[in-house]
Amino acid sequence: MKFSHALRRTTAAVAAVGAMSLGMVATTAGTAQAAASCSGDVSMYGTLADGRLTYTQIAPGTGDRVKTLTGPNLGFTPKAMAALNFNTILVTSTTGDLYRVDVSTNNTSLTLSGVVKIWDGGWTFDKMVYDGAGHLYGTVDGELHQYVVSQAKPAGSAHIGQHVVIDTGFVLKTLAAAGDDRIVASTADGRLLSYKINGVGDWDRTVLKASGWSAVDSLSSPGGGLYYGRTNGGMYWYSDADPTDGDGSDITYHSDDPVDASGWTQSLLSTYANNCAYVPSAPPKSVQGGTIYRNEVLDRAKNWYDRNVQYDKDASALDVDGDHSYRTDCSGFVSMAWHLTSSLTTETLSSASTQINKADLRPGDALNDYSEHAVLFAGWKDQDAGTFYYYAESSPDNDMTYATANINSGNIGGHPGADYVALRYKKIA
Repeated sequence: MKFSHALRRTTAAVAAVGAMSLGMVATTAGTAQAAASCSGDVSMYGTLADGRLTYTQIAPGTGDRVKTLTGPNLGFTPKAMAALNFNTILVTSTTGDLYRVDVSTNNTSLTLSGVVKIWDGGWTFDKMVYDGAGHLYGTVDGELHQYVVSQAKPAGSAHIGQHVVIDTGFVLKTLAAAGDDRIVASTADGRLLSYKINGVGDWDRTVLKASGWSAVDSLSSPGGGLYYGRTNGGMYWYSDADPTDGDGSDITYHSDDPVDASGWTQSLLSTYANNCAYVPSAPPKSVQGGTIYRNEVLDRAKNWYDRNVQYDKDASALDVDGDHSYRTDCSGFVSMAWHLTSSLTTETLSSASTQINKADLRPGDALNDYSEHAVLFAGWKDQDAGTFYYYAESSPDNDMTYATANINSGNIGGHPGADYVALRYKKIA
């Protein structure tokens, strides 16, 4: 039986998931760098305590602030803000009105070409972000709301509609959009979370960092795996080598080279979310028995899933390259995904892997019941709750499976979850 996602729209998007900063926690910089392709400098808007608008340009490759301009007063007290594009911002007021602010800038000045009230009341969000691909998100009382924005300069309900409540439980300290239906957030207890919104009541959540983020009071992202976080008035920047993997271990922290160490006093900050695009690098293709990157492991697994390779412990099938055959049972499938030199069994998969904690599972790892079954871990659905996605060559009745299970309870592929151990291929990169 195949497990399918609900696909909701076909808007072209920038693929970028993200993560954010650390604030006062000491970190070491990683070696990986995000492959961000930006259309010029990063554009970040803000509002000062007296209602004036600010505009800052930041060089994406170095994190250097190029310039900051201060414009006129908006004419109302702002509460939440989301940059739609380079010169259009949506801003709510403390009275619940929604305004479209049209901006004009040059090298020396910031002016407003229009401040238009497009909604009279009802916009009470404490945070608001735009994903750069047609969806506006807002949080209020722990609910995450979503709207479709159909125009670059929306004029009201005709252009901002299809309102839905995604779910409750979104009690967040900060919120930022990092790409198409992808948001990052920090919590009061210091966690850094990554969300992928699939639809109403359907979203994936991973914990990028379990602690250390409580000092960050503002997050924003221009896309492309670049993140900006304000801590104690300083603006820090971060780069995620793969902002789509829901994993925070590949984020580089530029703690010793901030945008500015102080001076960021804006009450609201928002970055143009479509400013940068994530351009994944092309890692070297694996050879049988050699080093393999996680994305390739998942691509190999998905190839058998798309082909719906039939389960048969006495048969074999070619891999995506058509060069090697693997046994078409559960452990043969994992062997194929890892590009091993032969089809191992559930009893011998450990010879090519090391055991890890289940909480540390990452896409491309495996769960193995030595006497019964093995599945390939494809990613967390809700890491806090323990739910995850997996691929498996299941049984003659089901053939290839893509499904969800819980790491903490119940069954995984028809076998007790408690009987599984988590394995990591020794040569996975």
